[in-house]
Amino acid sequence: MGKDSDYYKKKKNDQLLQLRGLIKELPGFACEYIYSKELTAQTSTLVSYTYDILSFFRFLTYSNPIYKDFETSQFLVDDIKDLRSEDIIEYQRYLELNTNPDTELRENGKKAIARKMSALRGLFHYLYIHEYIAKDPMILVPMPVIKKDKNIVRMNSTEINDLLNAIEFGNSQMTERQRKICEKTRQRDLAILTLMLGTGIRVSECAGLDVTDVDFVDNSLTIVRKGGGQDIIYFGEEVENVLLSYIEGERKLIHPAEGQEKALFYSMKNQRISVDAIENLVKKYAKMAVPNKKITPHKLRSTYGTSLYRQTGDIRLVADVLGHENVNTTIAYYAAIEDEHKRQAADAVSLREKQDDDLQ
Repeated sequence: MGKDSDYYKKKKNDQLLQLRGLIKELPGFACEYIYSKELTAQTSTLVSYTYDILSFFRFLTYSNPIYKDFETSQFLVDDIKDLRSEDIIEYQRYLELNTNPDTELRENGKKAIARKMSALRGLFHYLYIHEYIAKDPMILVPMPVIKKDKNIVRMNSTEINDLLNAIEFGNSQMTERQRKICEKTRQRDLAILTLMLGTGIRVSECAGLDVTDVDFVDNSLTIVRKGGGQDIIYFGEEVENVLLSYIEGERKLIHPAEGQEKALFYSMKNQRISVDAIENLVKKYAKMAVPNKKITPHKLRSTYGTSLYRQTGDIRLVADVLGHENVNTTIAYYAAIEDEHKRQAADAVSLREKQDDDLQ
């Protein structure tokens, strides 16, 4: 159950194996940096750091003739101690449009570039404070400016209704083939989207659910948060009804693949449904029912958070239910709702009575 389930144990082991494989490609001094973060970062985060740092050393082997025959693990501190900020900025420009002829052409957005540069900044800061290098070339490197979008994409009640009705009853946008496919997984799909819209759980939290994580005595779910911690959240009658219908209906007819017996939601191959599969089914139904908005699983979460905040006005409750570790994250994200609320005051008070047109 929860983080002690076979699914999460396997997931953690797979991440550890992935990390060990990637670390073998890092220079020794970069390995030290990754090891220094083991106590404060999740394994998945360390995997991301390692990928991003490897990207830099692969760039050096591609762009600098001195290192063209190097393996990334062969780099020594002496090889990078004289790097200047201009060298890092050159890498930053490379990331904007990967032009390495040995790899697929890939364009990175500002968020991706900022993430990669952040990992590199951490590495050079570590080397500097531990006196491996005399100066930190990252100090003078400007980081990409990420503009926060104040407009939260979310659905209104009519759009939510259209989305759920499209799953349950179909709609005019469906082809006959789509209708037949959707009919096979109607209860599952309705349960997944109703659950996400009714609780605000992340797509990864939904995919990781076991059937034993659902408690119908007090209508609660045991979930594993993004950071690996376990949490209990509660759901209402609408969620209860669709979950029961799915568990007592479609799920009973499934013959799970070996080792997949405990999963709550299954794919068409009778294996635990993946994060990608949930993302795809959300996009599929949203395209049919809410074509004017780009709806993803995270937008379902935004829809729930917005509704909860409007109903309660309690930002700390929203932060707690959504699993935000810092309430400031929630405040920053839902600040636009405050603006909408304040905007209602613009025409709420009349200063002078409107004159009758006939008297003018």
